[in-house]
Amino acid sequence: MSEICVTRNPFRTRASLNASETASLVNQALLSELRLTPKPGLVDLRNSGAHRDMDVASFECSTAAITPWMEKFWELGFDAAGVAPEQVLVMLRPVGMACEHDMLAATGGVNTHRGAIFSFGLLSAAAGRLTAQGQPIEQNRLCDQVARFCRHIVARELSGAEGGASLGETLFLRFGLTGARGEAESGFRTVRTQALPVFNRVLEQHGDGNLALLQTLLHLMAWNDDTRLAARGGLEGLYFVQQQAQRLLWKGGVCSEKGIEAIQQLDDVLISRHLSPGGSADLLAVTWFLSHFPAGALFVN
Repeated sequence: MSEICVTRNPFRTRASLNASETASLVNQALLSELRLTPKPGLVDLRNSGAHRDMDVASFECSTAAITPWMEKFWELGFDAAGVAPEQVLVMLRPVGMACEHDMLAATGGVNTHRGAIFSFGLLSAAAGRLTAQGQPIEQNRLCDQVARFCRHIVARELSGAEGGASLGETLFLRFGLTGARGEAESGFRTVRTQALPVFNRVLEQHGDGNLALLQTLLHLMAWNDDTRLAARGGLEGLYFVQQQAQRLLWKGGVCSEKGIEAIQQLDDVLISRHLSPGGSADLLAVTWFLSHFPAGALFVN
């Protein structure tokens, strides 16, 4: 298993975060998630998971292509600090589309990071906006800004679909799954209430960043309604992965004596079933990113 450096770094003591620092931290978050091994059904240093069209190299190329755009998201958030938050999302869309274009060009048309672009574009813009307003960069402030940017996005973009619905719209209409939009509208509630507490606890207990991230991933797989899994395997596939992750957690997860061996076995099972929890992987990267800032006060909208 590769070693991933997780530190309580200087960002935690800073009241601001400039564009290049934001892009650098996003880059580290994406590469840390990518190189974490073993990850069930996902691309890592062990194998390509349940994917036949992507590998570590394609993800590294994609990460290099989208990282510079995070500075653009930050700058837009900074420049739009006086604009009502509900109006910022439409301003971010063209930047997101351009970022996706560069991602697809780097990967030969393979979607490696569309969900990550959405999440980290919003977080980068939130960091720029908070910096311009002189507010400290904290987990809850960042997530509150994202929630404000995305207010009513689920109702607006998913619930009114008719003919020619997108995959996300179809999954919402059929199963009520809100995916990345729902997580953003909630201000990354799953990350803040489930992933970060697990990550912080395991890191404090074991001092091992890899172990903390793997245990966090298992928790996300166990409780996140991952639309990537539903797209590949329907609700049956989603529930299968959730149940398998819960079963491992009941036994202690990766912190148990044979935890790594068990997660490798789950990797093999998910590959055979063509199931990949990509939505949980994106939330894991967001968890790593947010862990570098203090929690701060809670906000009630």
